[in-house]
Amino acid sequence: MAETTNVKEHLESKLTGVSLAWSEYRSQRRVSVPSSSIEAALRALRDAGMDQLIDITAVDMLEYPGASDRFEVVYLLLNTTSGERLTVKTHLNEPDLKLPSAYPIWIGADWPEREVYDMFGIIFEGHPNFKRLLLPDAFESFPLRKDYPVKGRGERHNFPIITRAES
Repeated sequence: MAETTNVKEHLESKLTGVSLAWSEYRSQRRVSVPSSSIEAALRALRDAGMDQLIDITAVDMLEYPGASDRFEVVYLLLNTTSGERLTVKTHLNEPDLKLPSAYPIWIGADWPEREVYDMFGIIFEGHPNFKRLLLPDAFESFPLRKDYPVKGRGERHNFPIITRAES
């Protein structure tokens, strides 16, 4: 508990005047940070001992009851010394789906940011190699968005079929 208090105090001291929403569920601590302050928050958390980025993901809140924002971007952090974990959330709405890249803070953000872009269309500005990771460059949609049709939009016929013999 002392570690968490230090992380919380450190973050709040670095982001004075920023509205942070702390919560806990089943001993898992979370903080919600405005998207405009996410880069400063991530840097402050790294400096407070959250030295490993475990993952970055996103959630499309389109049909979520009571949700006021379309997308939630989630950063999972770990303090490798104490074992403390922290979930950091921020929210975005169309048309501005841009966040600063966490790559300069943790190089482990490389592939997770590219995956979030591929699946949800969220752009991480300042990423050194920001290109599609999972889908072909010609793919124009984002399949984990809730408004994406279950059977796709007919994109598959536009891509070459690669057989085992050709690979």
